Amino acid sequence: MASFDFNPNTRNYSLENAYWLSRASQLAYENESKISQGIQAWGFNDFKYYEHKKLDTQAFIAGNQEMLMLAFRGTASLKDWMTDINIDLINGPDGKVHEGFSMAISSVWRDIWSFIRNERKGRALWITGHSLGAALATLAVAKLRLEKDEPVNGLYTFGQPRTGDREFQKNFDADFVSQTFRFVYNNDIVARIPFRSMHYSHVGTFKYIDKKGTISEDISWWDIIADRVHGRIEDLLKPGTDGIKDHAIDNYVKFLEKARS
Repeated sequence: MASFDFNPNTRNYSLENAYWLSRASQLAYENESKISQGIQAWGFNDFKYYEHKKLDTQAFIAGNQEMLMLAFRGTASLKDWMTDINIDLINGPDGKVHEGFSMAISSVWRDIWSFIRNERKGRALWITGHSLGAALATLAVAKLRLEKDEPVNGLYTFGQPRTGDREFQKNFDADFVSQTFRFVYNNDIVARIPFRSMHYSHVGTFKYIDKKGTISEDISWWDIIADRVHGRIEDLLKPGTDGIKDHAIDNYVKFLEKARS
């Protein structure tokens, strides 16, 4: 296994950090025991697991001498899907946010906030998640932005659904767009919902992964459309739905690992 090679103190984009945060988002789908074993192998000694069984919300914090890493689990159950489709906009930090996502983060936030406030001790803080977990990670950062003494070094998300309205996006990006990196692989369908017509808007700096695994930030929408059409054509005779298959966290890990090699 490769050693945990992470730059905890940067606030700039890091491909190496992106890779390890995708691994953390992938690990978040495992049970508490496997997560604990995984982060110990990466050299983390501090570990705290969070779970709200009624809403089926899970997250973990891992810490070493230099940093804390907070990762939220994505959609993995019927309860998670019920959270995803609860799309009414309600008041949140700095704008209106997805009601289901807001309820999910609230179910575990008190304990997470208590750990960060009492155990951070000056360490860098990184937050990540895939799918539903990406939306919860974004709301976690939005909450921490209100706590001036608890700055976040970076937010990296994978296959993230839209989380809030245009006001939320504007306020969030005003001071954190340069530290937020939102990865989308080809035809990942979850990254396109809820729709803009429902007054939702994406946050952060967009990182597009094309069908071949090339990562781009400065890419035109015409090139994205062409790549997505190409992806659908390639997938026509294969089992399953392209947009759902492209959403898998394994794709993000695979292509980020390829890009760093």
